[in-house]
Amino acid sequence: MSLTSAVKDELARTRVDKVSARKAEVAATLRFAGGLHIISGRIVVEAELDAGVSARRLRQTMLDVYGHQSDVVVVSGGGLRRGNRYVVRVIRDGESLARQTGLLDNRGRPVRGLPPQVVSAGVAEATAAWRGAFLAHGSLTEPGRSSSLEVTCPGPEAALALVGAARRMNIVAKAREVRGIDRVVIRDGDAISAMLTRMGAHDAVLAWEERRMRREVRGTANRLANFDDANLRRSARAAVAAGARVERAFEILGEDVPEHLVQAGRLRLQNKQASLEELGQMSNPPLTKDAVAGRIRRLLAMADRRANELGIPDTEATLTPDMLDL
Repeated sequence: MSLTSAVKDELARTRVDKVSARKAEVAATLRFAGGLHIISGRIVVEAELDAGVSARRLRQTMLDVYGHQSDVVVVSGGGLRRGNRYVVRVIRDGESLARQTGLLDNRGRPVRGLPPQVVSAGVAEATAAWRGAFLAHGSLTEPGRSSSLEVTCPGPEAALALVGAARRMNIVAKAREVRGIDRVVIRDGDAISAMLTRMGAHDAVLAWEERRMRREVRGTANRLANFDDANLRRSARAAVAAGARVERAFEILGEDVPEHLVQAGRLRLQNKQASLEELGQMSNPPLTKDAVAGRIRRLLAMADRRANELGIPDTEATLTPDMLDL
């Protein structure tokens, strides 16, 4: 089962006792999953859902709260839509239900956003509105760089109303239009967890957090491995380049080199890919890596000065492009 299906399955089984919250959920589900239609001069309320359990919840809540019976039609998937769709339809007294849920205003005009009684209500009703909207047209993607909790909206007014409902829960959501379709998106991982918990998807949020943590750990391990590998390659190239310069330094200086500098230079030549710390441990007596680096640096500087005096190529003349790419 996908994350989205798991969330919807759990939300559809979440028990809500507060009547105003149940009304807000029905209103949001109907607003985001369908709309009002006029058939034979009568207003019909219709909602299309992608899960049978969501359709059963909507039908039962409409019956319990408003006393309205509804029909359900199963539409087989085809084309881009996979899986069955469940159309919940209230034909008899559809106008009465539309007015009771706030889908029609006092003048009989369709409400473009969410009903006023939902917009101006408290946190419980805002949470219920989000639950209904997610059951209608919500999705949750896998944790990662592009993870998101998203609801497709019937229009910009409904999107802004949903953003306001999230704000009442202290959760940041953003309305955006993508290819002419209005959406409300939550991208922050902590905010997604908070919204799932608020809506009642406690098992789903545990599964989502587990996948999120696993992905973050794997990503951190990969970054560290890549970082260490790059550092090792740079260190190896630097050591080889230093060995080539030391070899040229001995050619330039001949026998005129202090003994302690000769010792450091020979260690570098004999162990061209060893680190400075490893060279220090090989020295007799042992030296710190800073001491080894200082001696090699003085040896190269002495050779470069002599080369400049003699007008011959210095120690860097032997370096290849690969050695310079540090």
